[in-house]
Amino acid sequence: MASKMASKALPATRHVVSINDLSDKDIETIFDTAQAYLKQLPDKHFNYRIGRSTDVASNHILASLFYEPSTRTRLSFESAMIRLGGQIITSADPATSSAAKGESLADTVRVIANYADIMVIRHPRDGAARLAAEYSPIPVINGGDGSHEHPTQTLCDLFTLKQKNKRLKNLKVAISGDLKGSRTIHSFVYALARFGATIMPMPAKGMELPAHVDQRLREEFGCHMVAVPKGKNDVTGASLDALYVTPEVPHQQSLFAGPEIQRDIGRDNLMAEKKVDALYVTRFQKERYAEKDQAYPRIDRKFLNEPKYSDASVMHPLPRVGELDVDFDSDRRAVYFEQAAYGVPIRMALISLLLGVKGKSLHRFASGFELDEQHLYIQPRSLGIHCCNPNCIVHDPMEANYVRNKFHIVHSKVSGTSRLRCVYCEREIEHFVVASKKNKWYAADPTALQHAADHLKDIVLFADEADAQAAGFHSRRAAAEPRPAKRAGGRAK
Repeated sequence: MASKMASKALPATRHVVSINDLSDKDIETIFDTAQAYLKQLPDKHFNYRIGRSTDVASNHILASLFYEPSTRTRLSFESAMIRLGGQIITSADPATSSAAKGESLADTVRVIANYADIMVIRHPRDGAARLAAEYSPIPVINGGDGSHEHPTQTLCDLFTLKQKNKRLKNLKVAISGDLKGSRTIHSFVYALARFGATIMPMPAKGMELPAHVDQRLREEFGCHMVAVPKGKNDVTGASLDALYVTPEVPHQQSLFAGPEIQRDIGRDNLMAEKKVDALYVTRFQKERYAEKDQAYPRIDRKFLNEPKYSDASVMHPLPRVGELDVDFDSDRRAVYFEQAAYGVPIRMALISLLLGVKGKSLHRFASGFELDEQHLYIQPRSLGIHCCNPNCIVHDPMEANYVRNKFHIVHSKVSGTSRLRCVYCEREIEHFVVASKKNKWYAADPTALQHAADHLKDIVLFADEADAQAAGFHSRRAAAEPRPAKRAGGRAK
C-alpha cells in the first residue's frame, strides 16, 4: 500500500504568472467561486464592503512580496487572505528587505517558501514572476512584473465586464492611453481576444501596443485588423486606425457566450460601427519612460457624450492621475471603483483554489490556455543570444547565477518563419544566427532553426554573425565555397 502511495505523482505546483496560464475552465471556476463570495455583499448599498465569510484558509499564510509601490493589489490580496481566515506576512519596501543587501529574487522566494503557503509578487523587472515561479515550491501569483503582465487585474476586469454585460463574447471594448507600457493592458487584450471581443485600440502618440503583443493577437489568437474610415479619430486626440476583430471560433470555445452575431460580408463593418460596450482607460506609465512629460489623451464628459459611448461601462485599473475626469464619478457608466472592489472576491477565489481549500482546485484543470506546441531552447547566460528587452529579469546582475537564456521557438503559420520568445518576459526576436556545435559553422538565416528544432542541444544561437565569429564559428556559405587551388610551393594560383 505504501509503495502504491509513493508511486502516485503529486500535482505540480500551480503558478499564475500570465493570464494565459489559466484555461477558460480555470477562469470560469474562479468566477463561480468569486460569485459565491460576492453574495455576501449587501444588495441595497453596494459600497463594496465584504464581511469575512469563511475560515477555509485558517491554517495558511500568504506572503506579499512587493518591490514596487502598490495600494490596491497588495491590500486587496491581504484583505482577501484575511477574509478567508488566513494570515499574512508582507515585505512592501525593498529598501528594508535583503534586496537592499544584494540578495537575489531566486534566493528570496526559496526562503519565503519556508514561511508561507502561497505568495504574490510585484517587481519592476519584466519576467520576474516567471523566475520566482521557477524557484518557488509554493504557488506564485504575479501581482505585476515590469511592463509584462498583470493577470489578476485582468480577472477583475473580465469579472466586471461579465457583471455589467452578462457575457464576454462579442463585446466591443475601446482601450485608451498607454498601451505600450501598461502590463494591465497586455494581459487584458489577450483575454479579450480569447473570449471573442472586438478590441478598439486608442493609444496615445507613440504608445501603441508592443509589436510582439500585436503579432500574438493576429497570429495566435486569430484576430484580424479592420481599418476604420478616415476622420474617425476621437476628440481626445488618440489615434484610431483599426480594430482587432476576433474570429467566430477562437482558439478555445468562448466562455460566457452571448447572442451570436451573424457572419456575413458586412460583419467587419458591423463591428466597426457597433456601439462600444466598455471603455478602458489607463494612465501614462511614467515610471517606464525616460521622457516624463508627454501629450496624453484625457477622457471627460465631452468625449463620453458621443452616441457610441452612451451605454459604455467606463473602466480604469487605477490609480488615475488626470486622464479620467473626476466629474464623471457620479455617472451611471462609471464602474472603476466597483471594478477595484471586485479585487477582493476575485483574489479570495484565486487564493482558495490554488491552495485547494475550497473543495475545488485549479490542479484539476489543464494548465493554461492551449496554444500551439512550442520547442524550448535553453543555453547558458554567458553564451550566445540574450533577450532583447533590457528590462527583462535575465539582465538583472543579482540574478546572474539563476537565469539562463531561455526561449520558446515560435513558428509562424503566416510568414513561415521562426522567431524566439523569451520565456520570462515574452519579448520576441525575429533575426538571429543559428550555429552548429559539431562542425562549428553558422547560418545567418533564422529559417535554419526549423531544420534544427529536433536537435536543439547541438546548436547555439547568436544575435548576429559578428558574435558567432567571435565565438569561433564560421559561415556555412564560406565553408561551402571551393577554396583556391594551391601551387607546388603552397601558394594559391
